[in-house]
Amino acid sequence: MESNYIEKDRYERATKRVKRIKSFYTHAVVYVVINIMIVIINIQNMDAGESYFQWQNFTTLFFWGIGLLAHALSVFTPNFFLGKDWEERKIKELMEKDKKSWK
Repeated sequence: MESNYIEKDRYERATKRVKRIKSFYTHAVVYVVINIMIVIINIQNMDAGESYFQWQNFTTLFFWGIGLLAHALSVFTPNFFLGKDWEERKIKELMEKDKKSWK
């Protein structure tokens, strides 16, 4: 019985992880597509002889890139900030608090 529960728990955690990875890949694809569109629009709106390398042409790319990097770190290095098994420990801690409040 317990082996079945452990297997089910492992499956659920793996499913959540796959969803998070898929979410990141979707985010990355949208980032690339939108930024390509922005580059094309910026090039079409340039004056003759104007250089593309101006700060305003890279603000979306830069700041959204920071958000994408944060998303990647949260997906691929979840233990980087909070330590190994943090989520599991926090769940147990909250369950104990809840258990004590019912007594």
